[in-house]
Amino acid sequence: MKLRDELPVDHHLAAVYRYGAGFCGLVLLTFACLGFADALSPFDTSGDTIAGMTTNVALSVISAVVGVALLAGAVIGGNFASTLNMVVGTLFVLSGFAHLFVLDRPANFLDFGMTNVIFSFVMGLCIATFGMYGRVSSKLPHDNPYWQRRHPEQAARQAPALPPTVAGTPALAESTAAIGSVRRPRK
Repeated sequence: MKLRDELPVDHHLAAVYRYGAGFCGLVLLTFACLGFADALSPFDTSGDTIAGMTTNVALSVISAVVGVALLAGAVIGGNFASTLNMVVGTLFVLSGFAHLFVLDRPANFLDFGMTNVIFSFVMGLCIATFGMYGRVSSKLPHDNPYWQRRHPEQAARQAPALPPTVAGTPALAESTAAIGSVRRPRK
């Protein structure tokens, strides 16, 4: 499967990628700003909770960077936003698994709790879904540009038929016969 397929500029899927990246970026930036407002030390593991999740300045910085990256992807849009969403979503899910193993251990320097792990899984799946929407599936419709790029021969065979007044139809044969029967005077 190729993820570098080009999406037409005006395709409706571009809006899904943009809005998905923008929404998730805003959620992460809000969480980061609330973490900065709490003003904890960078690697404090006994901080306050924000929206039920524990946080520290290091986690707020990471959330802000990822949020800004997603907002930049929303501004750029198209395939870039889709690919960025898939990469960031995958990283969130992997982060959830990694932090699941370091809960209540000294290696938990981002102060993840179980709610943070669940949020990481949910946000990762949400972001990845926005990125893969209409792009990665076994049942893409045949008018989807990704399906057409992956199956060029079949897409060419299924190209819309020419209207009945164009080559190879009875209407053209009649008009050609009528034009052929008209004689022009010789000079």
